[in-house]
Amino acid sequence: MATSPKPPAGAPRIPAHIHRRRWVILSVLMLSLLIVVLDNSILNVAMKTIATPAPHGLGATQSELEWAINAYTLVFAGLLFTSGLLGDRLGRKKVLLFGLAVFGTGSVLAAISASPAQLIAFRAVMGLGGAFVMPATLAILMNVFEREEQPRAIGIWAGGVGLAIAVGPIAGGLLLDRFWWGSVFLINVPIVVLALITMVLLVPDSKDPAPGRLDPVGVLLSVVGLVLLVYGIIKGGQLADFTAPVVLATILAGLAVLAGFVVHQRRSDHPSIDVGYFRRPAFSAAVAAIALVFFALMGVTFFIVFYVQSVRGYSPLSSGLLILPLAAAQLIFAPRARLAVDRFGARAVCTVGMLVVAVTMAGMLLLRTDTPIWVLEVLFFLQGTGMAHIMPPVTVTIMQSLPREKAGSGSAINNIFRQVGGTLGVAVMGSLLSTTYRNGIQGTLDVLPGLPGPVRTAAGESIEATLGLAARLHPGVAHLLIARADEAFLHAMHVTALGSSIVSVFGAVVVAAFLPGKMAQAPHPAEPRDGRKAGAAR
Repeated sequence: MATSPKPPAGAPRIPAHIHRRRWVILSVLMLSLLIVVLDNSILNVAMKTIATPAPHGLGATQSELEWAINAYTLVFAGLLFTSGLLGDRLGRKKVLLFGLAVFGTGSVLAAISASPAQLIAFRAVMGLGGAFVMPATLAILMNVFEREEQPRAIGIWAGGVGLAIAVGPIAGGLLLDRFWWGSVFLINVPIVVLALITMVLLVPDSKDPAPGRLDPVGVLLSVVGLVLLVYGIIKGGQLADFTAPVVLATILAGLAVLAGFVVHQRRSDHPSIDVGYFRRPAFSAAVAAIALVFFALMGVTFFIVFYVQSVRGYSPLSSGLLILPLAAAQLIFAPRARLAVDRFGARAVCTVGMLVVAVTMAGMLLLRTDTPIWVLEVLFFLQGTGMAHIMPPVTVTIMQSLPREKAGSGSAINNIFRQVGGTLGVAVMGSLLSTTYRNGIQGTLDVLPGLPGPVRTAAGESIEATLGLAARLHPGVAHLLIARADEAFLHAMHVTALGSSIVSVFGAVVVAAFLPGKMAQAPHPAEPRDGRKAGAAR
């Protein structure tokens, strides 16, 4: 079997018995990653079904649907840093096994939810499990591959996200066509069981050999700060008003606590993370790129489901199949992104990737009620191609900036910025979409005779609510209302897509200014306590 290039003298080596089975270990880690990404992509397809009244769904409102997503995100983001630290200290394998078990339990409970409130609560349990899964997978990867092979392994790891994006909607569509809505959560259970068994048998444990003293103050500050920040963002999206006192107070409180966390880390003699890494332009640009690209992507993903199902009338299964080009592009190009980086440099590759994403977001302006569906498919494929040339290089930059023994913390930072960016995208772009749609449809609802004020207000919350009202009206009036709803939604969707495109362009500017070019290499990891280099840039 081919071995990786010999590392520089003095660099710690991966034990031979682990090195030999590194690709099998990567496959097991991707299985764990699959369930976390698959679950969220399935939920996107199932949102319309969950919004329908019982017995087919739960009759969830637009706000409850958002909280079904956000409850997971809130817990997930709040505990990411803590779970990364615990993995470095207690062992990444132990943390990953715990996360898988909790995620599987939450999936079963979510599947049997009897109300939107229960679904939201059990999605939070799934978020708890997911927070212990995601950082551990990338941290273990960094500890079973030598530095020279890490870009390739991370590219394959990122390609696994594309696979999950493809499998999730298709599996969700098949399940919703044949079973009740709760089946989209039960699909996680056999995958969790398989992942637990293979994890125990094949994956080695690893941790920081000299973690130092525990930093309970830093851990508490990170949890409180992240929860307050993410909750404030979510609340602003729900109220469609980021200037509301409760929103501003929560966000500012979160930022203040996180600022206190940074100050504490700088003064502590046993910090949870060396905040000095953020003084490195390449490191900061990489985490900013992750946040910005997921801000744009998640904002668009939220509305595209309603465009395909509510405006175009596709079934959940067909909707899942339509996402295949996005997933296929990531699966094809993410493992090969390192080749483009070797030839052109991370700066050029990521900048072009960001601009491609921006163009595809702007391309959503072409979508109408009668636009050939292949236009959407081309946009999805190009968007996936752009994403595939962004995520692997910036992830490599982040992970190779830290010594191997701090891989859990580095992975947590990577995921925190991804989650905060995605949450902000859903909140801000979702708020923009809802406000623009409400303004567009309100005039039509106001002239409908005999509608009580509360009914008229509720019908303007979303296109699904409007269509629900249309189903109870005279066919002639219903036809007019549906046409106006489609028109209002398309306008709102175009405004939102344009906003996402602008964010992606800004991300391209950040990447072009600060990521290393062709001749620059990943930053050298910090010196471990024993004085040896943790790895050498090549």
